[in-house]
Amino acid sequence: MKTACAALLGAFALASAAPAQAAPPTPAERAMIAAVEAERERSVKLLEDLVKVNSGTMNLPGVEQVGRMMRAELEPLGFDVRWVPMKATDRAGHIVAVHKGNGRGKRLLLIGHLDTVFEPDSPFQAWTRRGDVAEGPGVGDDKGGMVVMIAALRAMQAAGTLKDADITVVLTGDEEKPGAPLSIGRADLIAAGRASDVALDFEGLSREGGRDIGAIARRSATSWTLRATARSGHSSGVCMEGPGCGAVYELTRILDAFRRELAEPNLTYNVGILVGGANASVNEGRTGGQASGKSNIIAAEAVAVGDIRTLSNEQEARVRAKMQAIVARHLPKTEAVLTFEETGYPPMAPTEGNKALLARLNEVNRTLGLAEMPQGDPARRGAGDIAFVSFIDGLVGLGPAGENSHAPGETIDLTSLEVQAKRAALLMTRLSREPRGSR
Repeated sequence: MKTACAALLGAFALASAAPAQAAPPTPAERAMIAAVEAERERSVKLLEDLVKVNSGTMNLPGVEQVGRMMRAELEPLGFDVRWVPMKATDRAGHIVAVHKGNGRGKRLLLIGHLDTVFEPDSPFQAWTRRGDVAEGPGVGDDKGGMVVMIAALRAMQAAGTLKDADITVVLTGDEEKPGAPLSIGRADLIAAGRASDVALDFEGLSREGGRDIGAIARRSATSWTLRATARSGHSSGVCMEGPGCGAVYELTRILDAFRRELAEPNLTYNVGILVGGANASVNEGRTGGQASGKSNIIAAEAVAVGDIRTLSNEQEARVRAKMQAIVARHLPKTEAVLTFEETGYPPMAPTEGNKALLARLNEVNRTLGLAEMPQGDPARRGAGDIAFVSFIDGLVGLGPAGENSHAPGETIDLTSLEVQAKRAALLMTRLSREPRGSR
């Protein structure tokens, strides 16, 4: 009897530990898979056409042209597309497209962006293709992501699953360099989030060691400026009772204390610009600075610019408070002021709802015969627009895989366009059929 019970318990344990059986693709899912494969070269041609249009954030006509190209893709799929101009933030504008389904399933918000980091004066402008690798400005970030989105939606239309799906697409025109104030610049995205149940981010797929990784979180990106002032004087009296140590020493004290005292998981702290001297300043765009002085003059001014990245609003508030406390410990005869830019990106924490979405994606992976995607380290992802709607469940990285994002030589793995479009089409179809309020 004991032997039989032990065998039964052992069999139960083995069954519990076994991976879940893959649900075979339904006829509609087989149709979506076939549609993506049949349109492989169409997708690559769309990507080439998009990349050949410069849409650096500040090239407003270029961003608008890419917006028109995306309108031409979305309208035939049944989307009501509108262009939202952003003159108030000195940016081109955004695409907001709405597809009305049967009103019963989960409402999906698809997020991408029209702009790139490569302005017209960048030497990196050309599209080149070498087999399954293509190179060009924004080829992965985020024009490849928009192509994945369109390929998935076209596959849904071909299979008849799009007609019942409630989907909103928001393609921002300034993700790489958002305009201020963000209360205006992201108002339409946030409104779309309020009217949705799930957000899917079509920026690049994460890979580690050749393995596709699931991303359910993004960190914030908040810029700061630190300005130190002090009495000036002859260097022979530096750090003595009269003139004190000067602004450069005060700035250095603070920055080194940040390095030693701020460290905690999921936090990074960076100094991008530092200038100091008798006079010191950074330019309006905070992309450079200038200083003047002499080796025998105690520095009267010093400025540093940098950023912090955190995983939650609570962590952001805690780190800001620590930084202010460090700044307040002034060296004698010095002052310093730390300010935070309010145009930063908020964090997207790894919630249980986001984890459930990754589990749903892994169900799709099993159906497609693909390897399971483990949860990735959020510290490996930059900030992104999906964080503005982190009040709903979200999944990051449904765009293609590639390398050298934001740098000359940016590439895309063209085979990943097809894989990601299949994943997205099946996932969106399944989610759109789930009742609202379910998880």
